[in-house]
Amino acid sequence: MTINTDSELQGMRRAGQVVAETLQALKAAIRPGVTPAELDALAGEVFRQYGASSAPRMTYDAPVNVFISVNQDVVHGLPTRRALMAGDVVSIDVTPFVDGYIADAAVTVAVPPATPVVMRLIECSEAAFQAGMDVAQAGRPVHDIGRAIEKEVKHRGFTVLRELFGHGVGLAIHEEPNVPNYYRSVDRKKLHEGLVLAVEPMVSTGRSQRVKTLRDGWTLSTTDGGLAAHFEHTVMITKDRPLILTA
Repeated sequence: MTINTDSELQGMRRAGQVVAETLQALKAAIRPGVTPAELDALAGEVFRQYGASSAPRMTYDAPVNVFISVNQDVVHGLPTRRALMAGDVVSIDVTPFVDGYIADAAVTVAVPPATPVVMRLIECSEAAFQAGMDVAQAGRPVHDIGRAIEKEVKHRGFTVLRELFGHGVGLAIHEEPNVPNYYRSVDRKKLHEGLVLAVEPMVSTGRSQRVKTLRDGWTLSTTDGGLAAHFEHTVMITKDRPLILTA
């Protein structure tokens, strides 16, 4: 969507607040022995507190409140009852529907203690997002974001999962434009003030840039078993640095 009024901005801020509160609650609950299913139930409690609903459940009939992906699973992971163990890599993707607006953000957390490689992977996903923010300004082409993200990921020795994109968001989960995490010359559409995007680097320790769909029909996993990290915020484009709506 494109935000044109103060009312629309406040609506997106409310949705973003629910995202932030949910991510904070789930991050605090991650520890050895807890299950993704328990984390999903906790997300449902936070949603009810704010009168929010799961946008993936409403739009795609997803059997979850939030997606939780573990280790080599990248996105759209269905919360299982397998207890998390020390060293697991847990990505939480939160997308609520709040009073007509949808915001979207994700974070990856390591169940302590984590290996140095895992910590560098998580840091890479966050640094790649920040690199994208450095160039996400009104008047610049969409492909500048992907170029900056991929450059940062390669510099840190990891791999961009090229089949997974960021996207427009606000009134629906997935809106135009797509926001690839790598440079594509065809992505020449110019960013404009008020445009709302979900920018979300997804990176792996493996070499393959591809993902596969698991038997559950939802979970997308790396094809070579590489561990994955996912970092995302919903942002609004301005003349300067984007406004992060889900912080």
